[in-house]
Amino acid sequence: MVVPTGPTDRRARLLTRPRAGQTPKLAPGRTARVTVVGGGLAGVSAALVLAERGVKVTLHESDPVLGGRLSSWPDVLNADAGGEPFQMERGFHAFFRQYYNVRSLLRRIDPVLRFLRPCTDYPLFGPGSASESFAGLPKTPPFNLLALVKRTPTIGLRDLRAIDGDHAAEMLAYDESTYERFDAMSAAEYLDAVNFPPEARRMLFEVFAHSFFNPQNEMSAAEMLMMFHLYFCGSAEGILFDVLDQPFGDAVWRPLERLLRGSGVDVRCNSRVSSVGEPGVDEGVVLAVTVEALQSIVASNAWMQADESWTADVKSLQPAPPFAVWRIWFDRDVAVGRAPFAGTAGMGIIDNISCVHRYQSEAQRWSLRTGGGVVELHGYALPSSYADITSCDEGRIKAELLRSLNEIYPETIGARIIDERFLLRRDCPGFEPGSWSRRPTVATAHRGLKLAGDLVRLPFPTALMERAVSSGFLAANALLDEWNVAPEPIWSVPPRGMLAGLQSWQRGRRAK
Repeated sequence: MVVPTGPTDRRARLLTRPRAGQTPKLAPGRTARVTVVGGGLAGVSAALVLAERGVKVTLHESDPVLGGRLSSWPDVLNADAGGEPFQMERGFHAFFRQYYNVRSLLRRIDPVLRFLRPCTDYPLFGPGSASESFAGLPKTPPFNLLALVKRTPTIGLRDLRAIDGDHAAEMLAYDESTYERFDAMSAAEYLDAVNFPPEARRMLFEVFAHSFFNPQNEMSAAEMLMMFHLYFCGSAEGILFDVLDQPFGDAVWRPLERLLRGSGVDVRCNSRVSSVGEPGVDEGVVLAVTVEALQSIVASNAWMQADESWTADVKSLQPAPPFAVWRIWFDRDVAVGRAPFAGTAGMGIIDNISCVHRYQSEAQRWSLRTGGGVVELHGYALPSSYADITSCDEGRIKAELLRSLNEIYPETIGARIIDERFLLRRDCPGFEPGSWSRRPTVATAHRGLKLAGDLVRLPFPTALMERAVSSGFLAANALLDEWNVAPEPIWSVPPRGMLAGLQSWQRGRRAK
């Protein structure tokens, strides 16, 4: 199967076009300089777009390698596992087909995206052998939703009669007013109002909230509705995705670093930035960092605090709960036919199981040589009783993750752990109810200062990796516009759901 390199949805939108008189690059003899802080997807995207148009860019990354939450780093297996080098990562990442801007970035290092491998299914597992599959669904809404409802065992005719139609229709009616109407409500409260049957709610909807590192009761209903629109109800790209067939460092970051340096970017890893000078004429700063790092930088630079309202908005940002990644090298493989990636719901703290050796070349070579399996277990939004910002009950987390794995994949019962790596992080942004109106945008209160990353509020539906890259492109475009240089093209899924007009009309009638 060929991986699409561009939009296949005819309703996808190109959001940026050059204005009359804009030039492809900076005018001859003009010098512009930009400091980009943060070497993840957002920062690299901004740095590369700027450098391609003649801007002198310095890119600072506090870690030894580029990549942020998509990074990989060198490690060595223990003697029992072979003692060979490998690259450790922060967990599975799905490259959905509607990630147009991510793919635009990646096409700079491989125009046909050879390192992406299509996944043919995205199974979900729940208690009591419950399961769902997204294989074979139509791609176009609402036919995809209708087909899923028709074949799922979790919704019967009686259940359909009990569902609140007006609230359920909001999944197909996303538009610019969704945040104004639903941001104050939690995702859990929204699903309560829809009145989905409990098993359907767990299997089809809870997984969405946790996949974005936010539990239902701590996540804005508007944010979840946007995600329904982006991934299923508003896009005709389908819910299936692609995965990298190599470690992130090999496939993405070393090639991107070579491209950055070749474009004139001064890449500085192991460079933690706390103080940033206020931009002057033909200067700019892009902060593409985590919530905690952004708040620390703003607190350390008096000129950024001149606008009290904007500073308060930055302070109001909250990180999502901690997440855990446990990669295990087993002495045996999982059963034939296990999907590379499977989501879970209602099974405790486990949220997905990734059979790394089923899609990644490095782990596959180890599996073929030893007969073992490389499995990652993820807990995306851990309760505070397991882990918080200051402590972690690692033994309890591992015990519960392994117990759930044994229940879902019983062939792993008794398998010996040859080697393992455990990570706990808390650097994903939270999207708590009521946070949208205060969430900072790419533009700031300060000329020449832009923000990027998946923590910022964007004017079109997007999330996770796609939000990070899109915000980096937007930050670069905002600076380029000041210098009369043409912008980077930015694509989006359709900005409105198919029922948005009807729902708006009905709200208007009720208001009279």
